[in-house]
Amino acid sequence: MSGFSNISSAARAFSTAAAPSPKKSKWRSTPPFSLRLTVEERKRLDELAGNQPLGSYIRGRLLGEQTEKRRKIKKPAPDTALLALVLGEFGRSRLASNINQLAKAANIGTLDVTPETESAIVQACAEIQAIRVLLITALGVAPVEDE
Repeated sequence: MSGFSNISSAARAFSTAAAPSPKKSKWRSTPPFSLRLTVEERKRLDELAGNQPLGSYIRGRLLGEQTEKRRKIKKPAPDTALLALVLGEFGRSRLASNINQLAKAANIGTLDVTPETESAIVQACAEIQAIRVLLITALGVAPVEDE
């Protein structure tokens, strides 16, 4: 037959085989805690947290020095979209390449100042000034008037 001497030994063998295997203990973080805030409360917490992630700020305020040290992650700057726009404009404008070509031609004495050349230089200067304004706005820096 099957090698079992009686029904009870077969039942024990079946129960042992069918029992779930003990799970390996995996370290898991504790489940998150959710809290509903009004729009005004959330804005205030975001302002108070500054560049610190909101969860870290709240944990620090609630538990003080009893909190475990976690790796620090800075929140992205609030004007990330504006900085991305600036970088995109740099890529599309080809300013570096054009200015390098003008400087090279000027250094070897082959730069003919035609109305087209003068127009290109004026346009490049205007684009550089526009990008400067965008960067100053994105970074929150006060512009220097005498530049």
